[in-house]
Amino acid sequence: MGITLIFNAMKKIFYILLFSITVQTAFLPALYSQTEMFNEQAFKLSKLLNLISGYYVDTVNEDKLVEDAIRQLLRELDPHSVYISKDEVKEMNEPLLGDFEGVGIYFNVLNDTIIVISPISGGPSEKVGISAGDRIVGIDGEKVAGIGITTNMVRKKLLGPKGTKVEVDVVRHHVAGPLHFTITRDKIPIYSLDASYMVDDKTGYIKISRFSVKTLDEFHKALDELPLDRMKGLILDLRDNGGGIMTAATDLVDEFMPDGRMIVYMQGEHLKRQEFYTTERGRLKNVRLAVLVNEGSASASEIFTGAIQDWDRGLIVGRRTFGKGLVQKPFYLPDYSVVRLTIARYYTPSGRLIQKSYKNGYDSYMKELNNRYMHGELLSADSIHFPDSLRYYTLKDHRLVYGGGGIMPDFFVPADTSANTPYLRQMVGQGIVTNFVLGWEDAHRKQMLGKYPTVNDYIKKFRLPETMMRDLKKAGEEKNIKTEEASFKQSEPKLRLLVRALIARDLWNSTAYFRIVNEESPDFLKAVDLINDDQIYQRLLEGH
Repeated sequence: MGITLIFNAMKKIFYILLFSITVQTAFLPALYSQTEMFNEQAFKLSKLLNLISGYYVDTVNEDKLVEDAIRQLLRELDPHSVYISKDEVKEMNEPLLGDFEGVGIYFNVLNDTIIVISPISGGPSEKVGISAGDRIVGIDGEKVAGIGITTNMVRKKLLGPKGTKVEVDVVRHHVAGPLHFTITRDKIPIYSLDASYMVDDKTGYIKISRFSVKTLDEFHKALDELPLDRMKGLILDLRDNGGGIMTAATDLVDEFMPDGRMIVYMQGEHLKRQEFYTTERGRLKNVRLAVLVNEGSASASEIFTGAIQDWDRGLIVGRRTFGKGLVQKPFYLPDYSVVRLTIARYYTPSGRLIQKSYKNGYDSYMKELNNRYMHGELLSADSIHFPDSLRYYTLKDHRLVYGGGGIMPDFFVPADTSANTPYLRQMVGQGIVTNFVLGWEDAHRKQMLGKYPTVNDYIKKFRLPETMMRDLKKAGEEKNIKTEEASFKQSEPKLRLLVRALIARDLWNSTAYFRIVNEESPDFLKAVDLINDDQIYQRLLEGH
């Protein structure tokens, strides 16, 4: 009871103290007159800590008490202001900068739970079936949920030398019971561009999974390998791209638009409006553009998408984006820990706020994507309703678009749930499919490469033998996954597609994987149709 009262009191004090420290540092002239108030609050905090240290009935971990207060305080401000301990600071940017050896996931620790943001494409976690949104609850037989785990603790458990193994228990939405995976660590090169190829004689395709310091260089390298002299259109795939470095997104906009166009602006209570504009560089200013997005496209992806849509530069195809438009700035505290404090919001050139509402609190915010699914938004555009107050118009052709969080596409494509059976979720979710393919491919690699020396040969000629599907079913049954014939038949087309794609990825690369999965991707196929139809493409851009 006593420690709870102290904790709640410290929350209120930290609200005043932390805000005053960070804002005073950044905006000292405007707030200099409040110095005495700041000193008073700092003294109160120091006095409280001294009282706890000298008089509290039990031994207290003061460092943990302070850090817990900071984390709880930031959670009450907004969903994206975070505290990073001094032990975590030096490693916080690694996913955007370099290589490492480990299991290959992007993760975050929220509500004392390890949440997989996304597996790294081609990495060991993706290969065994770890998925975005998974909750890691156990590592090597040890419980890791609800124990006060930190990012640094997670890294120590999951990073390790190439070839070593780690056992992971995962909880997944809509799957009963925990799933168990054995992951073999490997070297993880962090690429932001997953695939690039020509869809047909005049249409290119590039998939970017995140925005990093290397994104523009990787994009230029991909362009160098595409026939730009005959490429009339480009499909840029930003589905499930959770963002990254803002300047990587603004640099990419430069590739498509003429000089002097606003890309994005940011503004906050204590930050004057800052605007970002295109320059003269870029090789794709006259190439048709279709941008694929979905509910997993966030932050920097939404900056890019919003600019393209507001200037009527290309078609946005798919589903409403995530809605993450808060700007964080790191502030160092005295012990070299960092607070990434939200200081502004992102707005598209037409003035639309990218950030979705978090007025109902943190927990409600974290459930928003699931609420979209429950309300039918992922399956029908008719379930999405915007008030008139959120009406905006594009800057060139004055098309109607909407604000309110996220970017609503120009052409809505519902999520494909036709094969989404419990059987398929178990087979994929428990890593049965990926492990089966790895074993099969290892036994047949020499034979496959001899018969299909190129990706094109494989895509055109390879067909899964029926014995392979029977063996896949058997592999599931050996893991206690019952094969109900109706569910298997419903899921079989998706299973066949996935097996073909996984074999191609393991034999060649991730581009081969996306060439195959895109064959039956409704939003990709719609983008191909739209970008190759002169009349429809132009009519949609003009808002007709």
